[in-house]
Amino acid sequence: MTGVAVCLQFSPEVSILWAAHQVHHSSEYYNLTTALRQSLTQQFTSWVFYLPLALALPPSIFAVHLQLNLLYQFWIHTELIRDLGPLEWVFNTPKHHRVHHGRNVYCIDKNYGGILIIWDRLFGTFALETDKVIYGLVFPIKSFEILHVQFHYYKYLWRKSNIYKTITNKLSAFLKGPSWKPGKPRLGDHLNNPKVTGKEVPYDPSCSLPLQSYVVIHFLLVLWTYHELFENKMVLSQFTILGMIGYVLLTLTSLGFLIDQRPTAAFLEALRCAVMVTLQCYKCVTAPIPSLAVPTEVRCVVMFH
Repeated sequence: MTGVAVCLQFSPEVSILWAAHQVHHSSEYYNLTTALRQSLTQQFTSWVFYLPLALALPPSIFAVHLQLNLLYQFWIHTELIRDLGPLEWVFNTPKHHRVHHGRNVYCIDKNYGGILIIWDRLFGTFALETDKVIYGLVFPIKSFEILHVQFHYYKYLWRKSNIYKTITNKLSAFLKGPSWKPGKPRLGDHLNNPKVTGKEVPYDPSCSLPLQSYVVIHFLLVLWTYHELFENKMVLSQFTILGMIGYVLLTLTSLGFLIDQRPTAAFLEALRCAVMVTLQCYKCVTAPIPSLAVPTEVRCVVMFH
């Protein structure tokens, strides 16, 4: 578990690592779906922290422990469990992990533990849940569009580094804390953070009921497509797999545009529907119930004609 704990600690304290991990913290709600909000890019950096374990642990033991850590951290993303008594002294619990996801000043860079909280207690990174925790990023991104959620911080870091003239400061923009600026400590400070009042309302653009139902239906359909892809990946051609992955990403992006009510949402969704119908014609995408295929296509036409 050491590699996991070290990775979790460095992620909020090194900007280029935070660019990946911030995806998990971007939700302004705190429930089991928050646990599933994961980064596309974190795996490209986390291996560095796991590599030393290869010198001491058999791969099978490492794999089991890694999955155990992952499964354990799923259930602690909830507000329903308030306190677990004596277990709070040793284990990372929902109460402790809520602090880790908060954007209150007292929550920032606290409670890194995966399964055990004793490390935070020993090394001074532990904080009790006191004031109402306000979840999400210090500067909320106010978008449900997945590519923006995944990659916006990399763009921000690039722009931040370009402001500085010296190589040292340019590198520091990537290697020091997210709040760092020249003349500040490694982790920076929180003087410029928006003040948390406890009355913050999560980003929730108003959508009509028909649009909400449309988004839910097509989200469930794309989950089915992902399930089909996962089940049949060994017998599908590489071209088909890439096409289905592209369709899944296009769908999630388009649905994010619809929820955000962007000006180009209707055009992008019309394009996506055309792609969906084409893939259905070539049997690359199927409906969970065959009789639903035609009504789904008709609904697309009616909504975005």
